[in-house]
Amino acid sequence: MKLLQFMKDGQARLGVKTANGVMDVELTARGSGLEVPFFMEEVIRDSAVAIPLLQELVRGNSQWLREEEIVYAPCVTRPQKIICVGLNYRSHAEESGLETPSVPVLFSKFNNSLAAHRETIALPDGTSQFDYEAELVLVIGKRTSRVTKEEALSSVFGYTVGNDLSARDLQFRTSQWLLGKSLDGFAPVGPYVVTSDEVDPASLNIECRANGELRQSANTRDMIFGCAELVSYISGYMTLEPGDLIFTGTPEGVILGKPEGERTWLRSGDELAVTIEGLGTLENRLE
Repeated sequence: MKLLQFMKDGQARLGVKTANGVMDVELTARGSGLEVPFFMEEVIRDSAVAIPLLQELVRGNSQWLREEEIVYAPCVTRPQKIICVGLNYRSHAEESGLETPSVPVLFSKFNNSLAAHRETIALPDGTSQFDYEAELVLVIGKRTSRVTKEEALSSVFGYTVGNDLSARDLQFRTSQWLLGKSLDGFAPVGPYVVTSDEVDPASLNIECRANGELRQSANTRDMIFGCAELVSYISGYMTLEPGDLIFTGTPEGVILGKPEGERTWLRSGDELAVTIEGLGTLENRLE
């Protein structure tokens, strides 16, 4: 199932993407008599009950919206944690001139960094080296602590598309990457969360285009640490909660990976599109 959030009356509303359009869950449910969750967080926390109810709702007399007319919200809006993995493709570590890590390199973003599909992202003053990073993002579905690699993917509710936008001059100003990674709007996610029963995260094509030009093209099988290994490793040190997001790293092709004289950093007016096989395309414009 493909779930999304859209803005209506000033708040994020739950929708379901289908061949007929986007189902407005709350509006449809009120006319059906079914008691279904109206918010993404509720679906994630109790998916075993919520997903069959939503599937039944879709089969009924649904209230459809035209997708091109909706205003998206971030597909997950209230994660307790946004955990990111650096240098998780060998080719990206090589192009960055950094050693291939022996354990996952972790850093964080905060909720202020979340942005939606089609949202325009403002570039802040005082920094200029803006870069893209196409990434597969995991949405955690249940409280998870010290899970084994073999059981780890059972903790994943679904998958979405992310762009780990980065201000490289701020990122490397100190040994800590946080400032260059957590600027407002620098973690767009969406447009959908695709439930885990429909996705094989170990073999997904992933690409990024800037102003229509292909910049990144790879497959998630090239990850150094796969999704199951990441969930197991992270949960060994911190408890993951429903709705937490894990950005799993980016492949080669980022601007930082080019020789210094060939780097043309992103600027106002640029348009970015990150596509992951089966998950959709996340589009954002910079200003």
